[in-house]
Amino acid sequence: MAAITLNNGIKMPIIGLGVWRMDGKAIRDLIINAIQIGYRHFDCAADYQNEKEVGEALAEAFQSGLVKREDLFITTKLWNSDHGHVIEACKDSLKKLQLEYLDLYLVHFPVATKHTGVGTTSSALDEDGVLDIDTTISLETTWHAMEDLVSMGLVRSIGISNYDIFLTRDCLAYSKVKPAVNQIETHPYFQRESLVKFCQKHGICVTAHTPLGGSVANTEWFGSVSCLDDPVLKGLAEKYKKTVAQVVLRWGIQRNTVIIPKSSKIERLKENFQVFEFELSKEDMELIKSVDRSYRTNQPAKFWGINLYA
Repeated sequence: MAAITLNNGIKMPIIGLGVWRMDGKAIRDLIINAIQIGYRHFDCAADYQNEKEVGEALAEAFQSGLVKREDLFITTKLWNSDHGHVIEACKDSLKKLQLEYLDLYLVHFPVATKHTGVGTTSSALDEDGVLDIDTTISLETTWHAMEDLVSMGLVRSIGISNYDIFLTRDCLAYSKVKPAVNQIETHPYFQRESLVKFCQKHGICVTAHTPLGGSVANTEWFGSVSCLDDPVLKGLAEKYKKTVAQVVLRWGIQRNTVIIPKSSKIERLKENFQVFEFELSKEDMELIKSVDRSYRTNQPAKFWGINLYA
C-alpha cells in the first residue's frame, strides 16, 4: 500500500475511506469489506456521528484477526464546539472508536463555536440563525491542547483541516509540534494549487477530502456540479481505459495528496482502490490543470447562516 511519510516520520496510506454521511447500520459491512479489499486508512470525525458504529466494526475486525490495530491508520476530528475541551473530546472519540490511540487527530474547522457538551456535535445557532462563534478561544490555544494529546500518547500525529494559507502559516509559527496534515477540499474543479504547494513546501501533507468533487452527495446537499461529468476528464478516462473517478483519484495521488474518497458501494470501493497500476502523463496532468473552476462544492454556510470562507 503506497504511503506518504509525514513530517514526524509516520507513514500515512495514500488512499483512505472517508465515512462522512455513512449510516450507522451500513458501516459494519462497509468497513469489513474495505479492509478485505485492502484499505488500511479510515477517516472519521466526531461530527459524522457514527464513531460508535465505526468502533464496533473495527473491534470486530481486530477480534476476528482480519487485521491488527497497528496495520490501520485511523483519523478523527475535533468538532468546533469542543475547542475549549480538546482532551475530553479526544478521549470521548477514543472511547466510541474503542481505540487506545489515534493515528491522526485534526482540528475539523478553524473556528471555535459555543460549547454544547463534549461529544455533541450540533452547531449552535444564535437567534438570527447564524453560527454561534466563540471569540474567546484562539486557534493557538486549541493547538497547544492538541500538542498535549501527543505527549499524553493519545494521538500519534496532529493536524488541521479546512485551514487557508494565512491560518496554516500562523499555526506553523506558534506550534511546537508542527501540523502533520491539512485536510482540505480539493479536486479538479477546485485545485487550490497555491494552498497545496504552500503546505507541501512546509512539510505539511495535504489530504484531499471530497477528492471526486462530491458527486451525488454534494449535489443533493449543496446543489453542486461534479467534475465527474467533465468532457476533458471523460476523454482521459477513455484514453486510459479507466473510469473518470479513477483518473481523478490518480491525479490526486500524482499531486502527492492523500485521497479519501467515500463510497458505500462495494464495486466503487474496489474501483477507487485500483489506481496504482497506471500513471497519467505529464501532458495529461497539465491538461487537468485547465479544468480548474475554483469551485467549492462543500459549503457549510448552508447550515451555519454565515459563509466562513467569505
